[in-house]
Amino acid sequence: MSATSQDYVKWFRHSSPYINAHRGKTFVVMLPGAAMLDDNFANIIHDLALLHTLGIKLVLVHGARPQIDAQLASQGSESVFENHLRVTDQQDIQAIIQAIASARCQIESALSTGLPNSPMHGVAIRTVSGNYVTARPWGVVNGVDLQHTGKVRKVDVEALNIALNNNAITLLSPQGYSPTGEIFNLSFADVATAVVTQLQADKLIAYTSEDGYRNQDGELLRQMTLAECACELEKLEAGNDHSQSLLACYNACQQGVPRAQMISYKQDGALLRELFTREGSGTLVHSDTYETVRKASIDDVGGILELITPLEQQGALVRRSRELLESEIDRFNIMEMDGTIVACMALYPHGEIAELACVATHPDYQKGGRAAALLSATEQQAREQHIDEIFVLTTQTAHWFIEQGFVAAQLERLPESKKSLYNFQRNSKIFIKKLT
Repeated sequence: MSATSQDYVKWFRHSSPYINAHRGKTFVVMLPGAAMLDDNFANIIHDLALLHTLGIKLVLVHGARPQIDAQLASQGSESVFENHLRVTDQQDIQAIIQAIASARCQIESALSTGLPNSPMHGVAIRTVSGNYVTARPWGVVNGVDLQHTGKVRKVDVEALNIALNNNAITLLSPQGYSPTGEIFNLSFADVATAVVTQLQADKLIAYTSEDGYRNQDGELLRQMTLAECACELEKLEAGNDHSQSLLACYNACQQGVPRAQMISYKQDGALLRELFTREGSGTLVHSDTYETVRKASIDDVGGILELITPLEQQGALVRRSRELLESEIDRFNIMEMDGTIVACMALYPHGEIAELACVATHPDYQKGGRAAALLSATEQQAREQHIDEIFVLTTQTAHWFIEQGFVAAQLERLPESKKSLYNFQRNSKIFIKKLT
């Protein structure tokens, strides 16, 4: 088998837990109008169709800012903005409606073509849209009447769920209707935020021109807590698609959505990499704990074995049978990410000193501070058990333990119960760390 084929097999195996986890979930996708003008738009449609066939319920909220600008320019009109909101007057509302309708039709057409020249060729996809959003006028802002620019008042959640449960992709435009029949121009980010929160969807996915969120140093931030996201928002210029996407992610998570993600509409396959690989492709904003440190349970035995077996084969760890691991599972702490165990370590007390054993981190997640975070939690657990010192025997990771505050020690420093079992053939180095 070629290296390329083997990589594909590995990727497919690693993606299967995510396929199972996402099936039946509801995702709200923000697609800015600029994405529809990008060369990658057809690939985005293919990827959305693939999610749909995998059993993911999709609500697609599209923008239309460049389409509206072009429509207004064609009739010699130019919009005025107040506080980053377009002033929609009576003269321009019809042109804006036409631009939004054209953008919606472009998406509906793309989803209705049978997706030629793709693995999804021949798949019938039902797309529905309608008056799911009730809106009200913004009113006067800083002395300026925004007229037909509105904000979301209510989302018809019941009707949306009916459409989703009937296996349809629901397409929402950046416009809403009042009970008196008025039409309002809305922010597509506000529509997406309202939908994802009122629908109690599982995830918000925001397409943007960048490959995620990059800080002022140009570093791509793979994940952010709500507090970190709030700090970054203060540094951004408001009003553009990028800041709108990050703000929508923040607002969604603040209102109870577990996770929101920013991905590039320019990168082919960004959506699939974000959802079906551990590393992702963009930026994750999360309201829950993305990486969880906890005590292991009997259900974790299989995952721990999968993690430590390669290290045992390399001689870095002492071999443990499944039976032994099951009997000692209460000694283990693990770090879990997206349901996958990425690090583990065990604590074996010997009076006032304890052994730290079976320290392992998945190769894909090393050098990210995860082992150090797991060690910190394990040390706290030891202190709660009135343990003054911890020691470790290692053959290959001496430098890492030194960096964590361990110091080299002689065999005589080990407790008698451990000293008698020391394997001179392995010639493990001994390190001890004081906890008090």
